[in-house]
Amino acid sequence: MNPMSANRKIHRAILSVTDKTGLVEFARKLAALEVEIISTGGTAKLLRDSGIAVKDISDLTGFPEMLDGRVKTLHPKVHGGILHRRDDPKHVSAVAQHGIAPIDMVVVNLYAFEKTAAKPDVKFEELIENIDIGGPSMIRSAAKNFHDVAIVTSPADYDAIGEELERSNGSLSLATKWRLAQKAFALTAAYDSAIASTLDRINAENFQVQNESSTFPTTLRLSFQKVLDLRYGENPHQKAAMYSDGSGIGVANARQLQGKELSYNNIVDLQAAWDLARDFKDDAPFCTIVKHTNPCGAATGKILAEAYVRALECDPVSAFGGVIGVNHPVDLAAAEEMHKLFLEVIAAPAFDEAAKAKFASKKNLRLVEVVPADQKWILKNVSGGMLVQDADVRTLQDSDLQVVTRRAPTPEETRALLFAWKICKHVKSNAIVYARDGQTVGIGAGQMSRVDAAKFGSMKAQLPLKATVAASDAFFPFPDGVEEIAKAGATAVIQPGGSQRDPEVIDAADRLGLAMLFTGVRHFRH
Repeated sequence: MNPMSANRKIHRAILSVTDKTGLVEFARKLAALEVEIISTGGTAKLLRDSGIAVKDISDLTGFPEMLDGRVKTLHPKVHGGILHRRDDPKHVSAVAQHGIAPIDMVVVNLYAFEKTAAKPDVKFEELIENIDIGGPSMIRSAAKNFHDVAIVTSPADYDAIGEELERSNGSLSLATKWRLAQKAFALTAAYDSAIASTLDRINAENFQVQNESSTFPTTLRLSFQKVLDLRYGENPHQKAAMYSDGSGIGVANARQLQGKELSYNNIVDLQAAWDLARDFKDDAPFCTIVKHTNPCGAATGKILAEAYVRALECDPVSAFGGVIGVNHPVDLAAAEEMHKLFLEVIAAPAFDEAAKAKFASKKNLRLVEVVPADQKWILKNVSGGMLVQDADVRTLQDSDLQVVTRRAPTPEETRALLFAWKICKHVKSNAIVYARDGQTVGIGAGQMSRVDAAKFGSMKAQLPLKATVAASDAFFPFPDGVEEIAKAGATAVIQPGGSQRDPEVIDAADRLGLAMLFTGVRHFRH
């Protein structure tokens, strides 16, 4: 390769895009640099209507667009113009012999296949028609010949490319062309992956699109872009990075307003705190404080400041250096309370200006705004492969609740039981949560036996345990767990049920005067 070929002036460009954001301004910069613009269909019309001179693709190829636009750029005068090597005399001679003009830049983005696939009840025929053929072909051709051709696939790159062209008299550096080619190949890989994953859901008998929740793909295709190199992983000797799905939502795409760089462990705890807060998305102000992915306190309140104070009361010692997740925007009153404690991260849907001003003095505290996103799958690495499961989004219905003891819980106990159940779902198994209505009192997390979780939860309690309730993420295999809960002072229990010894456990609850609800739902969290 002749390195000088990378710096040749761009004379001719093809512009054919679905997303027309910023295109007119970019095309004007190209026209000002005397670049001949070739275009297709709606793109050509937009440019002409904007007063920009455009040559139709049919004028280049000598062949009309046909088959409802399916065939327009699939032609030797397009791909020959893109693919020929300018430093190869045989290539140059061949294109000259066949009257093929060099194409030095390709500006293309693709049919919005993923948007089409995401439409409710999308029809098979619509999916097929939104599979772009000519676009990916031109992108791959230009990216392959990156030393001679610039491939532009994102409107986000228009400004930087336009500025470099103006600085360099209409040329781009080899480094820029290589960066654009890398981005282009990543785009076509993700595009093909989205098509393959969607078509994997098509029922071959009737060509209907199956509901995503009804099946897992035969081949799991994942595509993520690196957004952050982290200082290290869980421990300093481990390297780490964070990748994004490009959706703009969820923790990986959150906006950090202030504070030092997020660490791997910060992000893991942030996700745990945010997940728990999301389970209270439609409720009163809610706050949780998380350490090592477990809530060490969680509460609701009339205002967010009250929710935070009540969450802190559960375990103020563990809360030091914690990560906070809330379901309401953080206001000044909440910020004033949170400001009193050393915290690592606060994750919220928003922070008002007064809250941000209050936190400004804590330079290392990370404030993170998260756009809510519902997780579809949970993935875990195993050696040689991957485990995939649906996200645990099962909520209790009234029909799930079964009173199994002689005494039914009171309305106050029922409210407290349902609150404790929501929290328990987010505590590492084996898990026992003691709570009052809207406030955790003691949390027993990650114990090897359920009775130990009951003991640990009561041992951790800083608030009185008398007249609390308890939630268990899975059934009690023996009566001893229930006996330990009663000994701690709780008056009611919520648990899945389903043990062979359920009758013994129920008998123990009756003997101790406890009310007990079965849910039929388990929430293991490993």
